[in-house]
Amino acid sequence: MTGYGKAICQYQDKTIKTEIRALNSKNLDLSIKTPNLYRDRENTLRNLLSSSLERGKIDFSITLEQDGNSHNACGINRTLLKTYFTEIKDIARELDVSINDNFLSDLIRLPDILKTQTQEVSDEEWMAVEGSVKQAIADLNAFRRSEGKHLQEDILQREQKIRGLLDEITPYEKDRIRQVRERINRSLKELSESIKADENRFEQEILFYLEKLDITEEKVRLRKHLDYFNETLTACEGSGKKLGFIAQEIGREINTIGSKANDAAIQRIVVQMKDELEKIKEQLMNVL
Repeated sequence: MTGYGKAICQYQDKTIKTEIRALNSKNLDLSIKTPNLYRDRENTLRNLLSSSLERGKIDFSITLEQDGNSHNACGINRTLLKTYFTEIKDIARELDVSINDNFLSDLIRLPDILKTQTQEVSDEEWMAVEGSVKQAIADLNAFRRSEGKHLQEDILQREQKIRGLLDEITPYEKDRIRQVRERINRSLKELSESIKADENRFEQEILFYLEKLDITEEKVRLRKHLDYFNETLTACEGSGKKLGFIAQEIGREINTIGSKANDAAIQRIVVQMKDELEKIKEQLMNVL
């Protein structure tokens, strides 16, 4: 299920911004980007996200902005810089090469001139970061719940549409029996006028043939599957995969009804049922 969550917190001279973006996916696929300062806490973040978000393609990031007045981030190795400067001037004199004193900007790029001071993350700072992450997760889940309500309404409407189409099949079943009788009788007459079918045997064969075409059991099972689908959709959280399995069973019963139909009108209804089911399956890809 898609969604977006964001949280911003302030800790001393630092502004910590947390963002989470979620896209549809059958499994949980985490992508985590954090400043180097929090890199050793990545496993903690991963566990927190996986326990709260269930599944989806998740892009998680923390960005850190620090007050410009802070001097904790990095410094210049003055002693090494002076050594480089003196050595380069001496070499230039020996080689009788003129150099400009403004080459300091180039010296800054030499190895180990800029030194990063290691910062430790205090427990208080990490509590602030963790609180920001939890707030972003809550924001994302609120977004997902809002989208989920719209999805639930759409899926329930399509499920009810399948029920209505199933009821529309009933009137055609009686006509189908009559049509089968007439078709078999007509075929017998076309073979030969001299053939006279035994009425009792004819009825037995008709009953045997109609038993093969009977869709009563499929209709009963389909209604049961629809009831179970409805209960699961309205009562359970995190039931996306389960609903997918139930939808597969619904599809099997619809397909069997279509293969047994032997009637154009029923086949048209079956096609409409399949269309609604496919739309339900598409929406289930967005359900956790």
